[in-house]
Amino acid sequence: MTWTIGEVDVHRIDEIELPAATGSWLLPGATGEIRLHSHSFAFEKEGTKILVDTGIGNGKTRANPAWHDLDTGYLDALAAAGFAPDEVDLVLLTHLHADHVGWNTREQDGVWVPTFASARHVTARAEREFWAGYDMDGPRRQMFEDSVLPVERAGLLDLVDVPADGAEIVPGVRLLPTPGHTPGHVSVEVSSRGETALITGDAVHHPVQLAHPEIGASVDIDPAEAEKTRRRLLAGLADSGTLVLGTHFTPPTGGRLVSQGSGYRLADFRTGERAGLRRPR
Repeated sequence: MTWTIGEVDVHRIDEIELPAATGSWLLPGATGEIRLHSHSFAFEKEGTKILVDTGIGNGKTRANPAWHDLDTGYLDALAAAGFAPDEVDLVLLTHLHADHVGWNTREQDGVWVPTFASARHVTARAEREFWAGYDMDGPRRQMFEDSVLPVERAGLLDLVDVPADGAEIVPGVRLLPTPGHTPGHVSVEVSSRGETALITGDAVHHPVQLAHPEIGASVDIDPAEAEKTRRRLLAGLADSGTLVLGTHFTPPTGGRLVSQGSGYRLADFRTGERAGLRRPR
């Protein structure tokens, strides 16, 4: 799918739909079947080709069976959208979890090398510094070794300070602090011609958390902070006309956030043109 925000086309780059069991594991406070998806978002802003998060990756050794040794057509999908690896200028990482950094690297002659070798990779300084001082278990150390450190060693990882009002990376693209899931977690705001989209990262995993912001993820580093952040973020987005794009939301993936009772829901923006939100292509 592609959404148009002002002059910017935002493309969803699909990787995989995650197994049904993922939902009950990740969001144990929810009831019923919760389906989740792994994808990235790609767009061009003023000549800069930008990718937000890089999914799980192919051929990675992972403790989670759903992520282990994948063989997907992710790079083909990315190229088909006009973002071949050597054309990507900027990779924005909402946080440093395995399902968001996996395509940072690909295997070449038995070595993990940067996939986007010409791109500046950006994450919050607070995020990298947290993990630098964290007592990692084996699987997380493995993930850093194959998906984070090769980019860092190549001089491609750029750490930025993200104040409360956000950090503009290129004109019209801002990192907004949304801590709790991880200490340095950020969401990505894209603005063009008075229209705005917000890519959630893991500040929100599933639309059930819109209706029930109290539902947290089993892997939140700070559950209380994550809920506080989620409530603040959703209150600011509600009824604003901003296009909300969920990093793990299954299709339709995005919509306008509207108030409903004590929570919120996604409105199908295809039914109207409110705040410039247009039909996906």
